Amino acid sequence: MENSVQFVQWLRSVAPYIHAFRGKTFVVAFPGELVKAGALPVLAHDLSLLHALGIKVVIVHGSRPQVEEQLALRNVEPRYHNGLRITDAAAMECAKEAAGELRLDIEAAFSQGLPNTPMAHSAIRIISGNFITARPLGVIDGVDLEFTGVARRIAYETIHPILSAGGLVLLSPLGFSPTGEAFNLTMEDVAVAASTALRADKLIFITETPMITDAAGTELRELSSHQARAILTADVLPADAAFYLRHAVQACNNGIARAHIVPFATDGSALLELFTHDGIGTMVTYQNLESLREATIEDVGGILKLIEPLEADGTLVKRGRELIEREINYFSVIEHDGVIFGCAALYPFPSEKMAEMACLTVSPDAQTQGDGERLLKHIENRARASGFSKLFVLTTRTSHWFLKRGFVLATVDDLPKDRQHMYNWQRKSQVLIKQL
Repeated sequence: MENSVQFVQWLRSVAPYIHAFRGKTFVVAFPGELVKAGALPVLAHDLSLLHALGIKVVIVHGSRPQVEEQLALRNVEPRYHNGLRITDAAAMECAKEAAGELRLDIEAAFSQGLPNTPMAHSAIRIISGNFITARPLGVIDGVDLEFTGVARRIAYETIHPILSAGGLVLLSPLGFSPTGEAFNLTMEDVAVAASTALRADKLIFITETPMITDAAGTELRELSSHQARAILTADVLPADAAFYLRHAVQACNNGIARAHIVPFATDGSALLELFTHDGIGTMVTYQNLESLREATIEDVGGILKLIEPLEADGTLVKRGRELIEREINYFSVIEHDGVIFGCAALYPFPSEKMAEMACLTVSPDAQTQGDGERLLKHIENRARASGFSKLFVLTTRTSHWFLKRGFVLATVDDLPKDRQHMYNWQRKSQVLIKQL
């Protein structure tokens, strides 16, 4: 029964993400290392689930280790310049061989349909083709990169109808020139070009790199593109992580709202990143996705969902939808990526220059991150700006939290007269007041 309850709670908690993601376009890119590690079947299961939820998925695969294997079989020494492969004629043949083999492996992974597996009844059609027009990189620092190229154009007008018809699109790291030449591309370049051309809602790199951390070892779970550029300038990241981050920043600068860098070492990493508040990777955004603001009428549903569990266990006084709607101007909320994760209300008593903070709530998924403290400071600033000199709260369970933040115990007689008349003697809430 406990597991059943947890399952139901989890399923309900992901509903806002499902609503938000339906009909959106995600470009999911992964390196050849993922296939080599045997993680392709699991990723296929997860991407099939995204497809079943109504998300349009474009897949971009890499092939570096597979090309290396093909070169070794031919006894050809790989050559690089500034981290980019110099693709001569022999290396180009190896890139074609590797891409063809990987494409077949990926198509096979999405063709599974065994009963009692995540792929049962999926019937997914995955389509690839000459969707990428490329050009050569040419000569850099006096070095001719030969058949190494960059994406020049993505055939979005062909890809969009495929996605709308329910198909998945697969892009290999190969592009073609109008003269019929083939060029070897990087997976990251193709992914950025595809997400930009398709105006994708997300670019997701499923990577071989561990969680990105700063110089002090702190995990970097969310960065604005400006913060990410500063980290890249500081040159403290491993080369592979910096390469992914650089392309994530480029995607955001091209208009992609969110780019994710997610280690594939964790089972279900893509799902954990997309459907949990903190995720397990690094999200880069063009701007900070979290906002602390005054509430609007559109936030009523999110506030109700947030406070209902606390009303049910008696922590908060029950408020109906109509009351919240009437009093919505008193509320402030913390919103992250379109989901309300915290709220508080400020009720004025102007004749005594006092205000009540009520309904301070933070989602269990976001607790221990300082959101309660931020809401308190926001409400205090809002009260000061309105000319109030004292802020008070009534609580039955969290008095110690407020005492640590400058509130002092008081009595009902210290409340504004109108609030004394509304005091619920059955709840016997403690009164705490803070001088602003």
